[in-house]
Amino acid sequence: MASPDGLKLRDRDAIVTREGLIFRVFGYTHPPESCICDLEYAPSILFQSKNPKALRTDGKHVFYKFYEDEGWHFIQKHFPQYMILHKPLGKKVVGVYKNDVAEIRKPEQALRRLMETEPKDELLEAMQKVLDATVFRLGLRLENFGVFGSLLHGFYHPKFSDLDFIVYGRENLEKIRSLLQELYEDTSSGFSNEFANDSPIQGKVWRYKNLTPQEFVWHQKRKLIYGVFYDRASGRAIKVEFEPVKSWKEIQDDYGEVKRITWIDWVKAIL
Repeated sequence: MASPDGLKLRDRDAIVTREGLIFRVFGYTHPPESCICDLEYAPSILFQSKNPKALRTDGKHVFYKFYEDEGWHFIQKHFPQYMILHKPLGKKVVGVYKNDVAEIRKPEQALRRLMETEPKDELLEAMQKVLDATVFRLGLRLENFGVFGSLLHGFYHPKFSDLDFIVYGRENLEKIRSLLQELYEDTSSGFSNEFANDSPIQGKVWRYKNLTPQEFVWHQKRKLIYGVFYDRASGRAIKVEFEPVKSWKEIQDDYGEVKRITWIDWVKAIL
């Protein structure tokens, strides 16, 4: 795992504190000596959830994932030291100071380790097939890709977890999207667009007021980054995502150039 000494972070990198709280780095612009984050997981000794989707384990320890605004309220109530001042906004946001970082987890490093894992379980075997059909087929460099979520933190379940990838850089993203379009159109490829129809949202409570389910599905489909890979070896239809993140050369931290952000109001979820 990476050391926190050189705090060079970008969106979807992960920070672990001494208490074992796991944060996701949020965006690219941060106050000096700190990082704006989103709290994703906490060990069971600190937080437990009744949400059946929240449980995570690495085989030795149990963690729970935060959903909606649970993480925000948890930090405000129990760990206010992880609220940092955003001067242009004039308000505190969830974040971690450099001195409070115990460990940094890099998605690109995690992917490399998983690729080197032997013997591979059925999810890692499927991951190899997906990468062979996309990244390596295009001749792209593995260092420009990473994993997030359960694969990054060692929480994944070989029989149930998805394949969540990161694509670094616009150029790599466009090449991946173009190839995915071809794979979706080839019925023999094993790949399909997750949002080819509205099945991903069927049975779910719709909480948007100004966006219809049909509009949502249309937008998700056109992005091309949400797919499904049918793995014949395991007999599973595995969700595959290629989430875009800026490459280092595309990132410009302009925090010091922002003089003021005017806060208008909260955005509230319809529950």
